[in-house]
Amino acid sequence: MHDYLATLNDKQREAVLHTEGPLLVLAGAGTGKTKTITYRILHLIKSGVSPENILAVTFTNKATTEMRERVVKLLEPYGDILSSSYVAERRNKKRYNSFPMIRTFHSLGVFLLREHYNLIGLPKSFTILDRDDSISILKRAMKICSIDVKEWEPRRILGMISHAKGKNTTAEQFNEQNNVSELASLTAQVWLEYERIKEKENALDFDDLLFRAYKLLHDNEDIRIKYQKLWKYIHIDEYQDTNTLQYDLMRLLIGPEENICVVGDSDQTIYTWRGAEMRNILHFEKDFPRAYVIILEKNYRSTNSILTVAQCIIEKNNIRFDKVLTATREQGNPVMAYQALNETDEAGWIVGIIKKLIGEDGVPPSEIAILFRTNFQSRVIEEACLYANIPYRVVGTRFFDRKEVKDVLSYLRLALQRNNMTDMSRIINYPRRGLGKVAIALVMAERVNDMPAKARASYNFFIEILDSIKKYAQEHISSETMAYVIQKSGIYNDLMSGSADDRERLANIKELVSYASRFDDLHSEDGELMPPSDCINFILEQIALMSDQDTLQDDNKNKQATALMTIHSAKGLEFEYVFITGLEQGLFPSDIEDIDKNRDPEEERRLMYVAITRAKEQLHLSYSQTRTIYGRATFQMPSEFLSDIPSDEVVWGSAENPISLENDDTKHTTHYLEW
Repeated sequence: MHDYLATLNDKQREAVLHTEGPLLVLAGAGTGKTKTITYRILHLIKSGVSPENILAVTFTNKATTEMRERVVKLLEPYGDILSSSYVAERRNKKRYNSFPMIRTFHSLGVFLLREHYNLIGLPKSFTILDRDDSISILKRAMKICSIDVKEWEPRRILGMISHAKGKNTTAEQFNEQNNVSELASLTAQVWLEYERIKEKENALDFDDLLFRAYKLLHDNEDIRIKYQKLWKYIHIDEYQDTNTLQYDLMRLLIGPEENICVVGDSDQTIYTWRGAEMRNILHFEKDFPRAYVIILEKNYRSTNSILTVAQCIIEKNNIRFDKVLTATREQGNPVMAYQALNETDEAGWIVGIIKKLIGEDGVPPSEIAILFRTNFQSRVIEEACLYANIPYRVVGTRFFDRKEVKDVLSYLRLALQRNNMTDMSRIINYPRRGLGKVAIALVMAERVNDMPAKARASYNFFIEILDSIKKYAQEHISSETMAYVIQKSGIYNDLMSGSADDRERLANIKELVSYASRFDDLHSEDGELMPPSDCINFILEQIALMSDQDTLQDDNKNKQATALMTIHSAKGLEFEYVFITGLEQGLFPSDIEDIDKNRDPEEERRLMYVAITRAKEQLHLSYSQTRTIYGRATFQMPSEFLSDIPSDEVVWGSAENPISLENDDTKHTTHYLEW
């Protein structure tokens, strides 16, 4: 046996050694799926497969980085087997083709489109729009189509377009299929104009990165065959979260040998509302009749008591692959639960325990997470954390979504891509330079010559700033360029003369310079030092592809802060201590399926399962007897999930019967509820 296989359990080893033909790895929470994928990549290379013939696709940059770094570490002892050592790449900060390609789906789409930009009618430096920019363009499209943005919510229309693209539906197909509702008809009308504006401005939204990549491969057999021959071994992580478009794209990349390995867990399908197709994992054996299935059930994360509760929840679902997670750790402490009088009492109970964990037990705040079903629940918990002086971080607003940061990036993008009207409208009069609404409208309509002389002079000065930034970016390293943009644009002086809040915003844009310094000596695929302007384009691309979890990982403050987040945001993360709040009928499980009849009723139970399995050491559950909703105290029924947990698996407390925080006493202060 190879020495690297000795650290794997029997099922992991079986998955690593099964290299030929389609393979489905059903990996329960905490069963070491990333380890299995990375060791499989190592084994393929050790078996003679060229690293460049291996592709691995994930969903977040965080997961991509983790997988890439693990592969690097695994390959270090075997550097001699690589034609161009990736170990040397890490030391020299270069990228070589001789390393497996590990990317997110969207990053893979960007790679394909930039490689073959000439076939999609875009320049290589096309702009990637974030959601706010997409909304801005959609509003312009709605205005052209004489649709009132106040009457019809742009985000709903964009959501309908995004959902349709996720189903691999074109605007023309959508137009033919959707005339049953006024919203669908309006969406079909706006969609075509939305695409026209993006095409004119050489811009793609997030969905386009995959939508256009699919079309590229579908319409060009030679390119499709090229990549089928290049990526002979394909791995897809979190397969249960793939949508129709991602599925169709990967089918085009799979060669006749069908060496496709997908890893996922039907019990963790929590994104069907965003277009994820559970059928992709459930029907894998139908899609690939030669498929081999391996189930990973040994859990290395949680105690046995936590897994027992998780199993009690998920086994009630009917549509799933049957599996039972077994703990490799000890039994652990029983799950603690609390019946609160109201949401304030609930928050007080939570922060009381957290204060003890941090102050007396020495638990790092970053090892504690408070999870909730919907964002509004965070407010009262935030107040309690503030009152108790507990450092906390609400996951949601990304660093790169902050206004001042987006302003700087807009200057940078517009300097390099002058026809981006979204960025133009954002910064043309910021900082203020005397351009009113009429002047701005003339610029947007490309009627600059019709502007009054004074306004035209201000506009010309603005263009000179952009020209100066573009020239500077072609000659200087990334961090120097970012600092130059901040100064030259006037943003620095504007914030310096402002309030204390502006000083905080100033600190944020200074952080942009630090971020850019990571890319000061970036190298291209062939190992050559990238031209400065290419480095800037690479930075803009990386920022556009970032997710909330990536920002959570990068923010240094999170190392000292307790995380407050929705359960959806917690997917893929783990913490020593987890609190799941608001376990009330209608709140969690949510009653949203009563409104949206297309929602999977079993998804709420899968969401609870995901929440429970984030915990490593101790799980806390809570609900409120009354909760203030729309200003009124409303009586709440406990969640059905609580009644699914056997009484001997949980220690209950309430305001009248508090749980002692001393572990030795908890068994004497039990308070069971009668349902």
